[in-house]
Amino acid sequence: MTSYPQTMKDHLASGATTVARAFAVSRKDGKVFGFTDHDRDIAFDGIAFRADSGLTAKAIQQATGLSVDNSEAFGALRSDAITEEDILAGRYDGAEVTGWLVNWADVSVRVLQFRGTLGEIVRSGGAFNAELRGLAEGLNQPQGQIYHARCSAVLGDGRCRFDLDQPGYSEARPVETAENAHVFGFASFAGYEDRWFEKGRLRVLTGSAAGLIGAIKNDRLVAGDAREVELWQALGIAPAPGDMVRIEAGCDKRAETCRLKFANFDNFRGFPEIPGEDWLMSYPLSAGVNDGGSRRG
Repeated sequence: MTSYPQTMKDHLASGATTVARAFAVSRKDGKVFGFTDHDRDIAFDGIAFRADSGLTAKAIQQATGLSVDNSEAFGALRSDAITEEDILAGRYDGAEVTGWLVNWADVSVRVLQFRGTLGEIVRSGGAFNAELRGLAEGLNQPQGQIYHARCSAVLGDGRCRFDLDQPGYSEARPVETAENAHVFGFASFAGYEDRWFEKGRLRVLTGSAAGLIGAIKNDRLVAGDAREVELWQALGIAPAPGDMVRIEAGCDKRAETCRLKFANFDNFRGFPEIPGEDWLMSYPLSAGVNDGGSRRG
């Protein structure tokens, strides 16, 4: 349980308190927003906590052991604070949240009550409802390595080590046509084989959708040099014609693809020779040769 400083204990014991709750939301893109349920703005630690967001919060549920601390926060959607477009774009997904109980008459008297991340965010009627999850939530995530034939690394990450900036493996170009934010058309996109970018990524570099990433489902040459790139899921914000996007080559995680398409087999993170389920369920037959030799021939 959070230890209250003596100054806060004395203030709460006075019988006439001037306390409010303040929350700082730090997005992964580095932007920090401050909110308070007080009727005036307050500031500390270099963060301005705004009162005009209409934010309020339920009581924080805390427990000993590994139980996850949790709460909920409510607030208004505003163009200069939390916007519906940013929520749809996923810019608040996994954002860090820090919450204090603070004496608004003397902000040096405060106590840290909550630290965690934003969970599910629901929008309705010009307002949002955000779930706050404590640090113990990370312990609920699956850990460990899965042993299977295909590679477990992500193309270009620290385990794969492949440089996607090499010529022929990525290209930045302006959006020409975008259908429902998930099918992108290019009139002339030569130099790459059909399906070269399938299972790759499309990154938006400029415009209102900058920073969004989509997984490529289909990549087809449709007529001559024309190309159509389809995502598995529509982006939260539709890129406009002229916005720059970066399209990266795809990897299907097979050993052959790693060796032939990327020449990166030294960093392959799969187990192509691992026995399959048929081998694991096999048993000796009297009609067969049971000499303990290899079953792979």
